[in-house]
This record gives sequence, C-alpha cells and structure tokens, in this order.
Amino acid sequence: MTFSDDVLGRARVKDTDQLQTFYDDLGKHETVALWTVANEIEPWFPQPVSVPMLWRYDDLRPLVLESLDLVKADDAGRRVVALVNPERKDISAAVGLLYTGLQVMGPGEFMTAHRHMAAALRFVVEGQGAWTVVDGQKLRVGPGDFAITPNHAWHEHGNEGTDGPVIWQDGLDIPLVNALDAGFYEVHPNLYQEQGKVINSSLLTHGAGQLRPFGFEDGWTKPYSPLFAYPWEQTYAALQNAARASDGSPYDGIILEYANPKTGGSVMPTMSAHMQLLQPGLRTKAHRHTGSVIYNVAKGSGYSVIAGRRFDWKQGDIFCVPSWAWHEHANLSASDDACLFSFNDFPVMRSLTFWREEAYPDNDGHQTTN
Repeated sequence: MTFSDDVLGRARVKDTDQLQTFYDDLGKHETVALWTVANEIEPWFPQPVSVPMLWRYDDLRPLVLESLDLVKADDAGRRVVALVNPERKDISAAVGLLYTGLQVMGPGEFMTAHRHMAAALRFVVEGQGAWTVVDGQKLRVGPGDFAITPNHAWHEHGNEGTDGPVIWQDGLDIPLVNALDAGFYEVHPNLYQEQGKVINSSLLTHGAGQLRPFGFEDGWTKPYSPLFAYPWEQTYAALQNAARASDGSPYDGIILEYANPKTGGSVMPTMSAHMQLLQPGLRTKAHRHTGSVIYNVAKGSGYSVIAGRRFDWKQGDIFCVPSWAWHEHANLSASDDACLFSFNDFPVMRSLTFWREEAYPDNDGHQTTN
C-alpha cells in the first residue's frame, strides 16, 4: 500500500521565505522543526539502508588465506576479513546492525583472551583443529559446527591442527552495541584463561537434545545458553528427521533454531541462529519480516530472490537479507538437499515488540525478478 503525503497526519507544510528564515534561526541553536523531518524519521514502513548482498567464498578465500602471511594474529588482534555492506560502511555492518567476517588461524596459532560487550557467534567453514575457550571452558569445533561467545564472556581462539588453516565465520552485534553507546573491551589480565579439565563440558552436559540434566541444580541464571557448541552432525540429523515428518515452512523449508536448552528460547539475548534444509527441487514462497539476516551456505547450491533480485549461491557463500525485504529460496538440485546456516537480530525485534511478518500476496507467492 502506498500513501501520499497529502494524507492527514503527515507533514505537508509548504516552504515560504518567512518559514525558511524561521528554520535558519532554529539551526543557530542546533534545533529543527519536527515537521521538516517527520516523514523521513517516521516512514510508513521500514526503509532499510542496507542492500541485499552476496559474498562469494571462491572470491574471498584466497584473500583470507593471503592475510596469513601478511599480518600476525597478535598484531591484528584477530585476523579477520570483514564483510561490509556498501551502504553500511559507516558502521562496518554487513546488514542492519549486524557484523560478520571470515577469521583465519594458521596451524598451531592461538590468540590471547579478551572480552567485549558485543555478543559473538562462530560458524566453522573449513579446517580441522579449531578451538575456543569461553569462560574457562575449552570447545573443539569443526566444519559446520556452531558456537557462541556470549557478551562480556572471556574468550580466546586457536588452531591445534597441523594440516592447514581454519576458517570460520564470525557474527557479532557490534553495530547495535555501538549504536547504543554501550561498548567495552578488555584484555585478560593473565593473557590466557585457566581452562577446565573437561573439553566440551557444556556439550556433554546440555547437548542431549530432548534430554536435560535432572536431580541437581547447576545454578545457571545467565540470560544466554549454557550450551556453547552445537555440532553439525547432530544438527543435520535433526533436520533430516524433521523432514521425514513434515514439509516444514512454506517460506523456509525445514528450519530449526539453535536453542537455549534451559529455556527453549534463543541462544543469546540479541542474536539467534538457525539451520534450514531445502529439499531437492524445493522453491519456497516469499515473505518478509522485521529483522536482518545473514546466511552462510552450509551445504549444496541454489538461489535466493531478495527484493526482486536473484542471487545464485553454493557452499561457503554468504548473503544477507535486510529487514522488511521480500525473500525466497530455491534448491536447484533434483537429488541433493541444501542447507543454509543463518543468524539474525530477531530476539531484539521480539523483546522490543517490533516483530512483524507477512507473506508475499501476488504471483502465487513468488517475486518477479529484475
């Protein structure tokens, strides 16, 4: 639906010489007349600055690997190639208020411990031997695994493998934290954390899916998941099982959310993550919602239509969907499924009661591509 600015309740003041003099006088005191900006700051519907983007892994991987020889990890803090939306360079965001990048660690390399107000997540793209320590708990992760680093949690990373580098995708809410002027950053006073004796202890304790610890109280009261790592094997098996029972969502296929086993809710207060399976030949219907999403192709190939533009993707590629942009996905293979990992700012939208969603109303639910 479109509206004219002539509709009652919208600013429609015509400029005059006298008004312009008035505006100039207001400007001398760092003030403005609301009616001159009201239609811009209160639009009829979301007007995201970010644009849909696709970053091809085949293009980025050589550059990410090249950085191994150019920059020491300790000198850079973290050796990361950040993916920046051309319309969000001012805040180094990939889409909306979400940041993402590809981090690389060479064999035997490790980083010092630090913490920051921004929450972070990791999705391993390639390589064996990756590890992270979160609040003293060492986690081993491999390709397709998802791990979280909650905000203000001490963490450090490394690659204990010997065969080659590890590349994983970082996702953080840095732009949101900075927009709220809430950023903090600290280096661990001992440079490295004291590690617990059991590796992947949160996975051993909380990773049984439909089973959860009973008969003891662990005292967990934090607002994020006590499970820090989610293995690919369990995730993919869960998707396959769900596909046997249902066709899933008409807009996303078989889609599962990585959950906090204590609450059943999102893994962290500001970001949630999903893995979805598109069955062979599936083309979903289009919908849109508030909240921005960044995708990583975990398996297979296909395409997405975002705001009327088609983006063809394959394993390793990363793409984004801005808030309130129409989008749909398709798996072109007739025999193999495709899987999309994604993370988003949906928890923020829901907690602030900003969540809205609607289905594409025309053309049997599919967009016309440009």
